[in-house]
Amino acid sequence: MSGPFASLEPLQPLMDKCVHCGFCLATCPSYLLNGQEMDSPRGRIYLMRGGVQSRVGMSATVVGHFDSCLGCMACETACPSGVRYAPLIEETRAAIEHHHTRPLADRLFRKALFLVLPYPRRLRLLSRPLGLVNALKRWPRLFGLLPRQIQNSLTLAPDPRTTPATADIPELTAARGERRARVGLLTGCVQRVFFGHVNHATVRVLTAEGCEVTTPSRQGCCGALALHTGRDAEARQFARELIQAFEPYGLDTIVINAAGCGSTMKGYGELLKDDPKWAERARAFSAKVRDFSEAVADLPQRAPRRPQKVRVAYHDACHLAHAQGVRRQPRQLLESIPGLTLVPIADADICCGSAGIFNLVEPEMAAELGRRKVACIAEGAPDIVVTSNPGCMLQMTASARAAGQSLRVLHLAEFLAESLES
Repeated sequence: MSGPFASLEPLQPLMDKCVHCGFCLATCPSYLLNGQEMDSPRGRIYLMRGGVQSRVGMSATVVGHFDSCLGCMACETACPSGVRYAPLIEETRAAIEHHHTRPLADRLFRKALFLVLPYPRRLRLLSRPLGLVNALKRWPRLFGLLPRQIQNSLTLAPDPRTTPATADIPELTAARGERRARVGLLTGCVQRVFFGHVNHATVRVLTAEGCEVTTPSRQGCCGALALHTGRDAEARQFARELIQAFEPYGLDTIVINAAGCGSTMKGYGELLKDDPKWAERARAFSAKVRDFSEAVADLPQRAPRRPQKVRVAYHDACHLAHAQGVRRQPRQLLESIPGLTLVPIADADICCGSAGIFNLVEPEMAAELGRRKVACIAEGAPDIVVTSNPGCMLQMTASARAAGQSLRVLHLAEFLAESLES
């Protein structure tokens, strides 16, 4: 067939697994907010099938229904039929990027994001004047003169004045005591620039547990943001370059401390399956990828933990819990700390609204989801919120600030590092 949805035709067997039972509706953030069938997973699958059958065109209205999807994959967790929604929404978004012309302002904003976000050096240069720009928030009238999308981006961005300054991670950090594993660490893009302290905490915990940590200096973006927004060719190129950066070291495991990156990297085998030069290399690479919590939980605990009598709410990052199915290990690690009390979060499976660049391109929906998440967290009255993804950390901190609440949000690696006895 021909037409803008032609690339989805091979995925029809995945669409056909959807029996439209509706179990996904209660877990879909966009359906909960908008209440429209076409803003639900089963509604979008209906649109995909209609596109393949040439009953639906790629109009702005149709594209809007796909843009409202956060890609959180809560629907995959809820689906009793085992529908794999991730490849469906990724291929659909790629078709949109190839065949749909967005309004000029939207095109320019998205282009600007992808000229900066995947490149740590550019992002670091941009972050330097953030403290000055953030000062504009003290004068709402001046701040209000900025374009709405810029206002929203600055609202989400961390204040450099309160972000711990950190040096780059050394290329090799020796294990403490007998070496039990040789692991590589992805330092990330946003993580490297705004959450360098999380990378340092990650290395501290890994080495305390007997891991020798290699951090390739030439590593770049993993391609997650590009893949989740339909920039498929760009995502594949980032994947190839990252595989090439890690391959020479012969590592046992590649550790990721950002849920969205881990989800994408575990899928490199699928992403590059049609590339004969890279397919096998991608599968071998993906087989080594582990989330930080998985890597640490897999090792019998060596490093003693100091007691911490605190109430902790653990927020499941969507791309860790839903896309990777990792739920038990983070809680297992938290429960290894004496005195700690885990408190539940109401509606825990509903996304906080971060979702890659969703909170930048769909700020109203993201802000409402952030408000809901912070309100649910507040019900449990935790002392600290712990999570496993930089986007979630930014989103929940900004949402709490907007609600006039003080919320301490830490990465799991930070919290574990604080608990180490030495």
